[in-house]
Amino acid sequence: MPQTPPHYLNPLLNRIPDGVRRVHLIAVCGTGMGALALMLKEAGMEVTGSDTGVYPPMSDLLQDKGIPLFEGFSPDHLGDADLVVVGNAVRKENPEAMAVGARGLCYCSFPQAVAGFFGRDKRTVVVSGTHGKTTTSAMMAWVLEHAGLDPSFMIGGVLHNFSSNCKVGRGEFLVVEGDEYDTAFFDKGPKFLHYDPEVTILTSVEFDHADIYRDLDHVNEAFAALMKRMRPEAAVVAGPGDNVARIAAFASCEVFSYGDDTSAWRSEVLCDTAPETRFRLFFRDRLYGEYRLVMPGGHNVTNAVSVIATCHRLGISAPMVAEGLASFTGVKRRQEIRGEVGGVMVMDDFAHHPTAVASTLQAVRSFYADRRLVAIFEPRTNSSMRDVFQEAYAQAFDAADVICVRRPAHPEKVPDGHRFSSEALVADLIARGKRAYLFDDAMAIVTFCNAQARKGDLLMVMSNGGFEGIHGALLAMLEGWERG
Repeated sequence: MPQTPPHYLNPLLNRIPDGVRRVHLIAVCGTGMGALALMLKEAGMEVTGSDTGVYPPMSDLLQDKGIPLFEGFSPDHLGDADLVVVGNAVRKENPEAMAVGARGLCYCSFPQAVAGFFGRDKRTVVVSGTHGKTTTSAMMAWVLEHAGLDPSFMIGGVLHNFSSNCKVGRGEFLVVEGDEYDTAFFDKGPKFLHYDPEVTILTSVEFDHADIYRDLDHVNEAFAALMKRMRPEAAVVAGPGDNVARIAAFASCEVFSYGDDTSAWRSEVLCDTAPETRFRLFFRDRLYGEYRLVMPGGHNVTNAVSVIATCHRLGISAPMVAEGLASFTGVKRRQEIRGEVGGVMVMDDFAHHPTAVASTLQAVRSFYADRRLVAIFEPRTNSSMRDVFQEAYAQAFDAADVICVRRPAHPEKVPDGHRFSSEALVADLIARGKRAYLFDDAMAIVTFCNAQARKGDLLMVMSNGGFEGIHGALLAMLEGWERG
């Protein structure tokens, strides 16, 4: 297979050949690829997909929508496809990828397909940054929907308001989460370079994805490339911090700052206690409005401010934006309450980067101030299983009362000498005066909670994976309390 896409799939053009009707997706069961398959089907395409160990929930959802799925990878699965979308997880040795090259079929990456099929003639809002992309994108999509603008969107989490992470709308807007991770084996640039935004929200820029980025300077280069591609008539809504300001300065378009005391958009939190957060917002030192969110935390206020600033730039009614934010019910796996039994709440969050862990715990600590906060953490990402954040994690759990740390399930994925140490983290937390414990697996944590949890606790589970079904196991354990 060629190492660079054909000219008509050049990342800077985002042109899908006209007349495409049959699309095959390699590695279709991932969240993004599965959502793309659903959108293509909704747009009237004939869609097929393949993956190894075709797995739910995405496999069930795809099959319910009449999308044929193939187990494993075989050249026969390509059929008579006009276009093949190659997922990020696909290696160049994949049998289907090799057959695409041998047969000279048209192919593209996931973000090229999103932009090429759903970004044409759209006013695109890209949400980029190390933290907050999914929640901010979801807020943006819902506010546009609430305003009656029927947006299209592709987001890395399931929105409670839609019960979906994607939609093909008839309106003029597309909202997409701009990921800095690399695109495909034939395109090692970040995914967000494939979009043509009218507005880019830049939430934050920190070191992450240690498997593909060398250091913070390397990450900064990627985001600077995004800024340099902004059209002069576009706009950047730039979040807090000097590093974000330095990167946003590369954009040759209008830049609106938010999140700092000296920003153009400045917020003041009025109340941050369950069941809502209320805040006041100023634009260039003049009161712009007051807002409420049914979710915790200053970081979510900051996310909301970026949406308000973007909507202001797009000309959307300020009162309508306030109504939309007040009715936004969040995203699965972002401070999601999975259940409460016997006065003990089980909450799920995707936090894994130390900054996200700290902000999530601080938000929950403030919102549920009368509860004991038990943090349950699984280091599972390519970065969290490396030692790059070893010291930072020791300070990330300060808001928690009790910390349960699981050993990484597959340490062999990281070269020896570069691995994160759960043992060292627990020792560092204890040295900081915290009650911290080390566990080999999820069930050992459930057993611990069965013995130690008490009425009023909040069990905050933090992982970017399924964590061996720990959420359901904790709730089943609590239901056993009630029956007993």
